Amino acid sequence: MKSANQRSVNKKVQPTKPVQKPMPKVASAPTKRKKKPAKRSQGMRLLFMFLSLSGIAMISATAGALVAVSLASTPLMQRQLSPAEASIFGKGDRFSTRMSLQLPALTRPVNILVLGTKVLTSDVNNAPENLKKLPYHALVNSFEGLTDTMLLLRFDPETKKVVVLSIPRDTRTYIADHGMTKINEANAYGGPALSAKSVSELLGGVGIDRYITINVQGVQALVDALGGVTMHVPRDMKYQDDSQRLYINLKAGRQQLNGEKVLQLLRFRYDENGDIGRIQRQQMVMRALMEQSLNPSTVSRFPSLLNVVQSHIDTNLTVEELVALTGFASQVNRSNTKMLMVPGEFSSPGEYKASYWLPHPDRIKEIMAQHFNFGTSTLESTVPAAVKVAIQDSTKQAKSIQTAKTALESAGYRNVYEGKEWSEPLSVTRIVAEWGDVSSAEAIRRALGFGEVRIENTGDLQSDITIQLGKDALQPRKAQPRPAADKATKTEPTN
Repeated sequence: MKSANQRSVNKKVQPTKPVQKPMPKVASAPTKRKKKPAKRSQGMRLLFMFLSLSGIAMISATAGALVAVSLASTPLMQRQLSPAEASIFGKGDRFSTRMSLQLPALTRPVNILVLGTKVLTSDVNNAPENLKKLPYHALVNSFEGLTDTMLLLRFDPETKKVVVLSIPRDTRTYIADHGMTKINEANAYGGPALSAKSVSELLGGVGIDRYITINVQGVQALVDALGGVTMHVPRDMKYQDDSQRLYINLKAGRQQLNGEKVLQLLRFRYDENGDIGRIQRQQMVMRALMEQSLNPSTVSRFPSLLNVVQSHIDTNLTVEELVALTGFASQVNRSNTKMLMVPGEFSSPGEYKASYWLPHPDRIKEIMAQHFNFGTSTLESTVPAAVKVAIQDSTKQAKSIQTAKTALESAGYRNVYEGKEWSEPLSVTRIVAEWGDVSSAEAIRRALGFGEVRIENTGDLQSDITIQLGKDALQPRKAQPRPAADKATKTEPTN
């Protein structure tokens, strides 16, 4: 290839050729000779441009494949599993493949258990000496102890959906050799293997293919590496714990949050819903991150992102599998991301020695059948009168609530009540299926004539369906045309 200096010299020489006129009698001949080289030069430039672009594409694809190959052996597992423990995770069956010059792709549905830990120096005996000497309980880069967060993720290339099932840390369940207790203790007793076994049994025996454990330092680093997240903080949050050097000070409203602020939002739990309220905020953060940061460009940044959080992750996923999962999730339509929670209720005061989230086995079966393709659904169509509907208003217009109530009552809904006001101003009404009842949510959307259905737990937990009214609820609706039979009947005289 010519250097920049050589090209500049050529540009200076080319204009001097027409000045030379040794044969004025054959002036037409040079003109013809000039046209032929011009065509040949243009064709060569087009060919060179095509080859260059093709080369760039091939190099990019090859580089991506080479990155995946080079990272495939990166040691991500920081805790060793015995053969018996490893067998709990789908027996290591492959679920990704890498075609020539392409990034890895997901080949089948896969269930991933995500464990989030917050480990303090007071929680472990092997904390670094420099941390032990601190006058407060400092965070330790560890994966031991109780889990603060438990999620079961399903990535399904057949339905092109991602399902996130949150498991409350206080869920009362059976843990092998430890009896009935809180499910977040499983990690402390037996690490990810016992956690996976306990979660599987809670959910009726569903298979779990892999696990990821990430501590709070890793979450903070990941959010910062993604450039933060813009989201609505639902309320003012202020809390101080000098024993942990935990200082939370967030103002309500839409704002850009860095990693530290996101941790404050997630760790705050002093509201009326306790740990369940924290799960609601987790779902808000996850959806915001997916909508803003999880896109095809994220896959290209995967190596740098992995380097940032690698020391804070323990997983039996290979990097190839991580790339496949990230690539799939980046292409999923956001409406196909479903966020659920293990259905249940709070235990009554004094019912047990500790407070628990008591799971509902029948509702769990329905969620697993509908969203995890596991088991058989026995759900029958719910009649409108049996559906408990909460309305949360974000428009600050009293008439919007009454209008919605009137529409629902005319469609046969009898158990409709006004819930707590929704603090985030919404443009589009959200019809939230709290426990995954998609058919009832869709029926309500049709009855209202507006809104979008969401599968998540951000609404009124006492309801079956929560309607969070947006500005579209204030728009006038066109009257539906009457059926022909009705019009005919209207013209007939009545007796």
